Amino acid sequence: MKNNEFVKEITNIDENFAKWYTDIVLKADLADYTDTKGCIAIKPYGYAIWENIKDYTDKKFKKTGVKNTYFPLLIPESLLQKEKDHVEGFAPEVAWVTEAGGEKLEEKLCIRPTSETIISTMYSKWLSSWRDLPYLYNQWCNVLRWEKETRPFLRSREFLWQEGHTIHETAKEAEERTLQMLEVYADVVENLLAIPVIKGIKTEKEKFAGADATYTIETMMYDGKALQSGTSHYFGQNFTKPFNIKFQNREGKEEYAYQTSWGISTRLIGAIIMAHGDSRGLKLPPKVAPTQVVVVPVAMHKEGVKEKATELYNNLAENFRAEIDVRDQYSPGYKFNDWEMRGVPIRIEIGPRDIENGVCVLVRRDTAEKIVVNLEEVNTKIAEMLEDIHNNMYKVCKERMEQKTTIAYTLDEFIQNMNTNQGFIKSMWCGDVECENKIKELTAAKSRCMPFEQEKISDTCVCCGKKAEKMVVWGRQY
Repeated sequence: MKNNEFVKEITNIDENFAKWYTDIVLKADLADYTDTKGCIAIKPYGYAIWENIKDYTDKKFKKTGVKNTYFPLLIPESLLQKEKDHVEGFAPEVAWVTEAGGEKLEEKLCIRPTSETIISTMYSKWLSSWRDLPYLYNQWCNVLRWEKETRPFLRSREFLWQEGHTIHETAKEAEERTLQMLEVYADVVENLLAIPVIKGIKTEKEKFAGADATYTIETMMYDGKALQSGTSHYFGQNFTKPFNIKFQNREGKEEYAYQTSWGISTRLIGAIIMAHGDSRGLKLPPKVAPTQVVVVPVAMHKEGVKEKATELYNNLAENFRAEIDVRDQYSPGYKFNDWEMRGVPIRIEIGPRDIENGVCVLVRRDTAEKIVVNLEEVNTKIAEMLEDIHNNMYKVCKERMEQKTTIAYTLDEFIQNMNTNQGFIKSMWCGDVECENKIKELTAAKSRCMPFEQEKISDTCVCCGKKAEKMVVWGRQY
């Protein structure tokens, strides 16, 4: 590759969003396609983002008393059949192992699409008294769902996630835990990933198979489509009864425990790409970026430049996730484009004249703003700038969500809004699943949630005109 060859062009975000997304995944070195259809290889840069999400989230979990565990990947068919609604919900996506060691298995095993059944079986074995409760357990693992259409990070057949599974003495405790974990997810997405969320409860049609209630955080992507970014489920006793998860209560009587389940996955990497990226590439929020600041020496062949840049890098590396780019086969222009494409929040340019003046140039990825900073002040300035970049990226997403959120009073208005300004639509709903189905059929929009913060838009359902009590946020989804 010649020194003057620049980073290959990325599809314009406004011309072909799907192609743009794929370009980012591949060209920013996040992941690659594999010979296993529907499955991706996550490359070091992409995995480092997941590690930062995992580390931040895991600390939040542990502050609430959650402990990590690990359960088998393979689940006997008989276990999956124990909870009827659950198995029906997952049946189309389940992959089965029927043969091993050259012999047919006596009972086929499913590769976990989720672990409620195997974990519930173990809880039944371990639990005896109310004094044992609560079980606040989580596992970080992979799952397999045989999706027909896949897209890297957003919908892969195999993906990484965490799944929390807790059991409690009372329904009240379980319900409180369900909502507590949703708040943890909202914190992760807003304060780590700089993406605003809408919190609410799913409709009966959209809730998790086997749950009494599913709570969700919904986010909006650049193109106005929704991405479900985390869910927390209250199961009541829907799993504890068929799986015999009983305990001796305080009165000495046998009672079934109350259960929750909650999860986020590597689709959050897709959320980061689609909420923040632009036609120059990836744009990473500073707190989750594998590299927060990169030093790019200019005129590196000149005496003292590489040494001074290395000294600056060593200084920064004590406080930030820093890199230095001393690749001699590329021009500075190529490197600038390359690091922009990779979404590094701050780039530092330093050349002979800068060194002479005791300064360096800081370039922000989010705004492309350049400022000259004294070398003695560079640590302080970068810390301030990273905080400001996070706040600005959040603000940009928030403003977009506000601009792409409309209100509809009638079905005609709903259709027009969705077709002219794809985004969230707030409208009243009567509670009838037929209205949900009709809206989806006419607009490809689904109910995202019934927000905790309800608004009284009108007295009638946007679809059928009957009396309506609940305001729903609707949107097309990934």
